[in-house]
Amino acid sequence: MTTSEIPAASPLTTEELDAAGLRLEVAGPVATVTLDRPDSRNSQTPLMWRTLARIGASLADDVRVVVVTGEGPSFSAGLDRRVLDPTASAGQESVADLMTLSDDEASAAIDAYQQGFTWLRDPRFVSIAAVRGYAVGAGFQLALSCDLILAADDARFCMKESALGLVPDLTGTKPLVERVGYSRALEICVSARMVPAAEAAALGIATRAVPGDQLDDALAELVATMTAPLPGAVSETKRVLQGAIAHDLDTQRRIEREAQVRRFRELVALLAGS
Repeated sequence: MTTSEIPAASPLTTEELDAAGLRLEVAGPVATVTLDRPDSRNSQTPLMWRTLARIGASLADDVRVVVVTGEGPSFSAGLDRRVLDPTASAGQESVADLMTLSDDEASAAIDAYQQGFTWLRDPRFVSIAAVRGYAVGAGFQLALSCDLILAADDARFCMKESALGLVPDLTGTKPLVERVGYSRALEICVSARMVPAAEAAALGIATRAVPGDQLDDALAELVATMTAPLPGAVSETKRVLQGAIAHDLDTQRRIEREAQVRRFRELVALLAGS
């Protein structure tokens, strides 16, 4: 299921968000999603992933920027290890449950989890991960799902799955390869090493690394930059760029000119209405 195929959903209640360890605040064109489990360094669960997907499906069309961040000193330490143990997650969905399913059923469950990440690529808005501290495993993949990563200088990125005998399966592999190339992505994933903020910025994983006490101001500046142009110009530009690497030149030229014609039409309509 693609992002555009995710059915629209009604707004979540505060109780539903709390149960998933999330907060959602919408202020004008900016929606802020906060992972709110600081006692476990914002570790993630299947319920969190399913709820993230519902947030994406429930956002109004006038949201132009989505900020994803974590409460406390860490963005997200990755998977809550308790969901690997079915006896430790009474009454809650457990990743260990996948082992009891058929291959098709397990694949369908993982697909549902992935929807909690894929909606951040929606061209209607620009998504920004504001990362402090650890972004490990699922946390790294959540940050990679965003268009831009703004990192505090204490940020540490790690694809931990191989150390657990697993592979990254929450949609992080494609953006990682696109940002750093195949060989570097392989080294980062297989070694499961920590990538510090400065290196992440140098490699193109993070858009920018800033001192921790400047992260909020840098985020506000970036959000203002993303909301300044006309909404249609931003969303069309995101669409044009998203597939650029995969397209040949003639295909990309066609996509550019079709997008520009739509922009001309909208600008003419706006001028006529002014």
